[in-house]
Amino acid sequence: MASAIALANVGGAAAQEKAVKIGVLNDQSGFYADVSGPGSTLAAQMAVEDSGLTKKGWKIEVVVGDHQNKPDVGVNIARQWFDRENVNVVVDVVTSSVALAVNNLVKEKNKVMLASGAGTSDLTNSQCSPNTIQWTYDTYMLAHGTGTAVTKNGGDSWFFLTADYTFGAALERDTTSAVKANGGKVMGSVRHPTNIPDFSSFLLQAQSSKAKVVGLANASGDTVNSIKQAAEFGIVKGGQKLAGMVLLITDIHAIGLNTAQGLNFTEPFYWDMNEGTREFSNRFQKRMKGQSMPTMMHAGVYSSLLHYFKALEALGGNFDDGIKIVEKMKSLPTEDVLFGKGVVQSNGRKIHPAYLFEVKTPSESKKPWDYYKLVATIPAEEAFMPLSESTCPLLKK
Repeated sequence: MASAIALANVGGAAAQEKAVKIGVLNDQSGFYADVSGPGSTLAAQMAVEDSGLTKKGWKIEVVVGDHQNKPDVGVNIARQWFDRENVNVVVDVVTSSVALAVNNLVKEKNKVMLASGAGTSDLTNSQCSPNTIQWTYDTYMLAHGTGTAVTKNGGDSWFFLTADYTFGAALERDTTSAVKANGGKVMGSVRHPTNIPDFSSFLLQAQSSKAKVVGLANASGDTVNSIKQAAEFGIVKGGQKLAGMVLLITDIHAIGLNTAQGLNFTEPFYWDMNEGTREFSNRFQKRMKGQSMPTMMHAGVYSSLLHYFKALEALGGNFDDGIKIVEKMKSLPTEDVLFGKGVVQSNGRKIHPAYLFEVKTPSESKKPWDYYKLVATIPAEEAFMPLSESTCPLLKK
C-alpha cells in the first residue's frame, strides 16, 4: 500500500526535532495517476533536495500511499501514517472527496495537510481547518477564470457535463455562480459516472440543449474522452463551444492539438512561462517516467513543501504541532520560481496569479509540449475567492 523513499544526508546524529516524514497521498496507478500520481512523488523528492535541509543535518523521508480515489482507503492510510509511522505532513491528496475526509483526520491528529491536487473550494470555506493549506488551485479559481471570460465573450448560455462526485458538483456550482454574475444563464446539466469510456448519451443531451457553451465539469480521462467524442459528434462544428473547466498539460498531450486547439482554460502554472518554470520543468521531465512535463498539481507539491520547510527552519525544528506550523506558514510571504509571490490567507487558501490560456493550433506549436498561449493574467486577489465571501469558521474567531 505504501512505499518509503529515504532522502537523507544526516552527517552525524541529527536532533530528533530536525526529522520530518512526508506522506504523498494520491492516485498512483488509476484515474488521476498522470496528473498527480508518481509525478507528485518526484516533485516531493525534488523539494527535499532543493531545500538544502539535508545538508544542514535534517533527516527527511518521503513515503507514498495510493488512496485509489476512495475516501475510506485514504483515511486508513493517513491514520496508519500518523499512529504508527510518525508522518508529519500529508501532501497532494488529489480527489476532493478523499481530501475532505483526510482533512478531518489531520485536524484530529494535529498534523499538516498541503492540498495541491484537491480542487473543491469547500476546503477553505465550510470545511476549512487550522491544519490545512490548499495550495495550487480550487473550483472558484477555475470557474471564475474560465467561466467569466467565456461568458463575457458571448458564451452566455451553458449546459454542464458534470462528474458525479464532490469535485464535479463544486465545479458546476462555482461556474454557475460566475456565469450568472456575468449575465449568463444555465440551461441544464447532466451527471455522469467517473472513468467511463462512452459519453455519447451525455453529449447528445448537451447538443440538444442548444446552449452556446458546453461546460465540462470533470477532469483527467473524463475530460479527454469528452472532448474527443464531442469532436466526433461535431459539437464545435455545429456552433457550440466547449469549455474545459480543468485542463492540464497531460490532458492536452493526450487529446492532441488538432482536437484541443482553441480551448480556453485557467491554470496557475505552465512549464514554459519563464526561465524559472522551464529550469524546474526540464529537470522534472528528465527524471519523470514517460518524459512528461509537470502539471500544476506536481508544481504545487514542490512549491508547498518548499514553504513548509521554510516555516520549519524559522521555527528552529519540527515540533510536530500542525497548527503551530501552519500558523508560521501563514505568517511568512510565499515566493518561488513556479508561482511567484503570494500569501497564505487566514482560511488556508494560498493565493497567487492565475492565467487564462488558449490551446495553440498545430502550426503555432514550435517544439514538444509547446501547447499554451497566454490570453490574460488574473491577479492573485482576483483569481481566488475574497476573504469577505469565505464561509470558513476560522474567520469568525
